[in-house]
Amino acid sequence: MKRTTVTLPDGLDARIRQEARRRGVSIADVVREAIDRYLPAPSSAARLGFLAIGEADLDDASERVGELVGQSIRSRRTPPPTDSMLVR
Repeated sequence: MKRTTVTLPDGLDARIRQEARRRGVSIADVVREAIDRYLPAPSSAARLGFLAIGEADLDDASERVGELVGQSIRSRRTPPPTDSMLVR
């Protein structure tokens, strides 16, 4: 397991601590569970595929590969969680 330091707003920190006390578990357990619930499980479908140049109808795809791959990566990203998505 890896140790990570996260800076939290006071209200979120208080809610996490309260939930940990209520359940009789560690703060780390509550945070791990919240993150595990929020993030999708890794799957092979989430990997970047090859750019289908023949289907894309782009004459300059080889010259724009960086831009096109960047667009693909950005379109697959999940927005960062908000306080309301975490443990209450």
